[in-house]
Formats: sequence, C-alpha cells, structure tokens
Amino acid sequence: MPDLSAFPITHKWPATQPERLQLYSLPTPNGVKVSIMLEEIGLPYEPHLVSFDSNDQLSAEFLSLSPNNKIPAILDPNGPDGQALELFESGAILLYLADKTGQLLPQDSAARYQTIQWLMWQMGGVGPMFGQVGFFHKFAGKDYEDKRPRDRYIEEAKRLLGVLDQRLQGREWVMGDAYSIADIAIFPWVRNLIGFYGAGVLVEFERFANVQRVLERFLARPAVVRGLGIPRRD
Repeated sequence: MPDLSAFPITHKWPATQPERLQLYSLPTPNGVKVSIMLEEIGLPYEPHLVSFDSNDQLSAEFLSLSPNNKIPAILDPNGPDGQALELFESGAILLYLADKTGQLLPQDSAARYQTIQWLMWQMGGVGPMFGQVGFFHKFAGKDYEDKRPRDRYIEEAKRLLGVLDQRLQGREWVMGDAYSIADIAIFPWVRNLIGFYGAGVLVEFERFANVQRVLERFLARPAVVRGLGIPRRD
C-alpha cells in the first residue's frame, strides 16, 4: 500500500485509497476535463473536492501541489518509474493520462500532434475567452456600464465557435472518427458558455450547427454524464 503522507496535500485531504490516483478538483469546465477523462479510461481514482467557498485553493496544502492555486491537480502514486507524480494544469494532466493508458490520443505521430494542437487551442483560446464572456455577462462584469469589454469577448467567442464549427464539418469529433482528449478539453467549455453562463443568445449559438451536433453527442456519453458531477459538491 503506497504511503502518501510525505505529500502535504494529503494532510488536508487524506487518501482513503492511497493506491489510487488522487484527484483534487471542482466540477468547473477545467475540473471536469480530468474527471471525464478518468471515467472514460477507467483508471481507478479517488476524488477530493477543493471548495472555492472556503478558499481551499489558497491553502498551503493545495499550493504544495498546485502553486498556481488552480484546479484540477492530481497525485498519482503509480507515476513514471514507479515514483509518485504530482501534476497540475488540466491540459498537462490529460496528456499524462492519455500517455499512461495509451487511450484517447493517437499513436501516429502526425495525428498525435494535431490532437495536441486542438488541446492547446482550447487552453489558449476557448477557456480564457469563454471565461471572460462569463465574467462580463454573468458575474461582476455585468454591472460595468461600458459594454465594450463584454462585446469584445463575445465577438472572439463567436469567432472561436466558427473555427470549431468549420473543423467539425463532415467529422464526428474534432479529430474525425476518433474521440480524443481534444473533445474532452473543448466541449465542457462550450457547455458552460451556453448553460451556466447563459450566453447562447449573445454568441448566436444557433448559427453553429456542427458544434451543437457534437456537443449533444458528447453530453450523451455515459462517462461524460458521470464526470460532470465529480467531485460531488456537498
């Protein structure tokens, strides 16, 4: 049985199943990327809720694992060379889990890098831009009298949805017939934009028929349904 007591994060979130990968997260778009991935690949794991309401993400224990104070983060007791591995950043975790299990990332070098490019596209564009739409439409930014910042991010969100819609033309998934980490990275953010943020009308989501089609297929996957609720909020 692995001993994880040397890792400070386990002092705040004790591992009841230390032989399993430990997930520290919250069901946000970035957080559910990893829970969905873990559900898809069938790797045993133990989830721990990092509550923003109590500023868990700023605790010394969480910062010892994720110095950028963002979820998700993992502690894998069965990392490379038999050593425990700490990892933060959702994109890096998706790549690690894909490589660890040989799933949801093509083995062919060209297709592998093309999948990674769409993962990076989500991380560099979709996440930050859709998040800004949420801030200016749903949260504190909605009270700003000057609507130019909001409108700027709305237009960029529309542009990104257009890029994705074009990519999905004639394809089942981002990479064609094969479901991959690119889909797991992108579609939780699309769901959040039109759902939790309530920005579907603002971004004219009805224009993007291919995105709608693939989002529906994504949300129908049993592993996605399960992963969207993990870690469970109390």
